[in-house]
Amino acid sequence: MNNFFDRVTQARLKRVTGLLLFLFISAHLLAQVTYREPLKINDNWKFQKGDFPKAASPDFDDSKWRILDLPHDWSVEGPLSQCLASCTGYLPGGIAWYRKVLDIPLNQKDKKIYVYFEGIYRNGEVFINGVSLGMRPNGYISCEYDLTPYLKFGGKNILAVRVDHSKSADSRWYTGSGIYRDVYLIEKNPVHLDLWGVYYTTKALSDKKSAVHVQTTVKNTTDHPAALTIVQELLDKERKSKAKISGKLMVPSGKDGTANQDLTVNQPNLWSVDAPYLYQLTTSVYKDGKLIDQSVENVGIRTLGFDADKGFSLNGKSMKVKGVCLHHDAGCLGSAVPKEVLERRLITLKSIGCNAIRGSHNPQSPDLYDLCDKLGMLVLDEGFDEWEFPKKKWIEGWNVGTPGFDGPAEFFEKWGETDLRDLVLRDRNHPSVFMWSIGNEVDYPNDPYTHPILDKEGIGQQHTHGYLKDHPNAERLGTIAKRLAAVVRKQDTSRPVTAALAGPVMSNETDYPGALDVVGYNYTENRYAKDHATYPKRIFYGSENGYSMDAWKAVRDNDYIFGQFLWTGIDYLGESHRWPSRGFTSGLLGLEASNSADMGDYTDNKQRVFQGKMIAYLQSTGKKGTAKVTFTSPWLKEQVVELEIE
Repeated sequence: MNNFFDRVTQARLKRVTGLLLFLFISAHLLAQVTYREPLKINDNWKFQKGDFPKAASPDFDDSKWRILDLPHDWSVEGPLSQCLASCTGYLPGGIAWYRKVLDIPLNQKDKKIYVYFEGIYRNGEVFINGVSLGMRPNGYISCEYDLTPYLKFGGKNILAVRVDHSKSADSRWYTGSGIYRDVYLIEKNPVHLDLWGVYYTTKALSDKKSAVHVQTTVKNTTDHPAALTIVQELLDKERKSKAKISGKLMVPSGKDGTANQDLTVNQPNLWSVDAPYLYQLTTSVYKDGKLIDQSVENVGIRTLGFDADKGFSLNGKSMKVKGVCLHHDAGCLGSAVPKEVLERRLITLKSIGCNAIRGSHNPQSPDLYDLCDKLGMLVLDEGFDEWEFPKKKWIEGWNVGTPGFDGPAEFFEKWGETDLRDLVLRDRNHPSVFMWSIGNEVDYPNDPYTHPILDKEGIGQQHTHGYLKDHPNAERLGTIAKRLAAVVRKQDTSRPVTAALAGPVMSNETDYPGALDVVGYNYTENRYAKDHATYPKRIFYGSENGYSMDAWKAVRDNDYIFGQFLWTGIDYLGESHRWPSRGFTSGLLGLEASNSADMGDYTDNKQRVFQGKMIAYLQSTGKKGTAKVTFTSPWLKEQVVELEIE
């Protein structure tokens, strides 16, 4: 086996062989699911690791299974093993089943009943009463299934989920395993708002007036046309109506119908990182004068501006994006992260000067977007870390030994566009989301894409070899990027499409950067000035950066670079070094650990720039009196501190 494709296949086969030897419903939940009364069904599930061919059957005996509440991540429960992969923190994957009894009242037999999963990692196949409803391989994507045709109304029903994470080394970082986000049961009228069917955009009409455009999609599952009235009402924080509009919509039988309506808001309170004002949009659907469905959306009225010379502006005001990259785990809690933990982390990050989050490198928990809306933090919403070909997954330690090649590339061609579409549909109503990223470092030179430019010396390009003819050609990047960008723009044109480039020198030889609205550069600050001159219409920023002062100065001193995202905001599991390392220690905030060399905390030096503070260590001379210390820096405001020494 001499070429790249054969080596990937061989490595995948080797990995498989090795593996064998709080009840709370908030406005954001209503918005995410777009349903009137979602019922969280996290409690009292049966769970068992292992594969059981008949576990979907209602008659299967699960009496000896463990009883638990969701969300649940079985990987973080261990056991840790040196025989497992470093990329996912030496923690196990495997196969497991979940089962839950659903009692659906007889009086709901004329309703539509759905189940909604915020996230199952991964290959989550859902069954009701032994019937498979479908499977989504992407563990970060939220999805819905119609239970109605297979339910026993007035009787006991068995909801079962098979989770297959047997290819546990399928990511460069820790993923977790299981139903690790919330699950909802939804009762609907046969004519109802579609999933993620309410979509709004805002624009400024003048200094004192804004417009809110609302697009509403209604699904008619009946055999008759539905004549509907759609009412939109915008309420302020005091629950006072600021705008209201009503319109008619005719939806054919068995079809979807869409209404477009415009609200005008006088003297609007704008959403910003300093004052994240949120309105509430209530969408009501009436049929024959009767309310049959309703949703509530948080609305932030704001405008985004991107300019190749002036950078980024929010509500017409230029600002620097001081962001951090975040993986989705929370240390010993794994991937099943309580909202309270996530909120505390975001508040801490904002307190040290951070104003943006990059979801690295996958769709995040719905809680994160809701909290960023509320706290005033921008979000770069990211879809993929790899496309049609896999990246290296390190097994014996970060950048050590022979890598594996399992990962989401195996289902990209079939599911990639659907996954990206659903990401945009789910998250497009969050004012915090200001860019859509279609990929992270998919252009990393020779991992896997390559190009003859890599044979050119003196280009300062990150790569371990020159041009590798047996690897996929980088020209594919432009073709795929155009396709993915079109998927995003079909669902939302109010935000730009971006991606994080690891190899801009190589990518500049392709159509990849040109397919993007905004181009992110990872660790390539030395190319900012040159590429700004070469591509004067290109809008770009630091999509992933280290903590060097030069990296920050490149942002601070150049209007055309509108920000950076530090790697990382918080230490994370996975991407570990050699055993017994547990994770990566590059965070502004550290994870607690008994071994500081394993998961260390280096917060002082890293926090200085974003926090806007300087740190000094004083040593006493033994003399009493007043000590005056003057703090000066080219990037921070001068401060004078006086200390009385006794």
